Amino acid sequence: MPDARALRAIALLALATLPLGACGLQPMYGGGGSGTVARDVAAVLITPIEGKAGYLVRNAVADRLGGAAAGNARYRLDVRLDEKLIGMIVQSDDSVSRERRVMRARYQLTDLASGAIIVDATADADAGIDIVSSEYAVIGAEQTAQENLARAIANQIVTNVALRLRQAGKAGQHP
Repeated sequence: MPDARALRAIALLALATLPLGACGLQPMYGGGGSGTVARDVAAVLITPIEGKAGYLVRNAVADRLGGAAAGNARYRLDVRLDEKLIGMIVQSDDSVSRERRVMRARYQLTDLASGAIIVDATADADAGIDIVSSEYAVIGAEQTAQENLARAIANQIVTNVALRLRQAGKAGQHP
């Protein structure tokens, strides 16, 4: 039989969990793969994005959304990327010892049936890169930063698109 201290701890834990049911939090993908949000995000056609960074972002978004075939799409996602590499720390001999890679995406989700723009937003991410004596190490660091930034941008885009499609579905609207 549990002692009084254990019973008190259980009672406090039970009381602490009561407000969680009324907080309004709900899973984004309620209903799993057959839920409204999962079906809506699977109906998004992702248009090609220019450049290597565009290729990385498009693939990362497609991996998360599923990427609809042109015939099955109800929405179109257009993304424009802007990427910069900026020297941050300049030494007395004018060499750069640290760079900052910045990636910014402007994206729009369009309802193909009505032509209405459902989402018009931006996503951005940046990473610092140390410049070392090995050129290969610097190239590798720059490529890794670009891949990581592409994933971060893709995560922001997917979260925002899914959230907007979920809100529209809860309101009983077709976005």
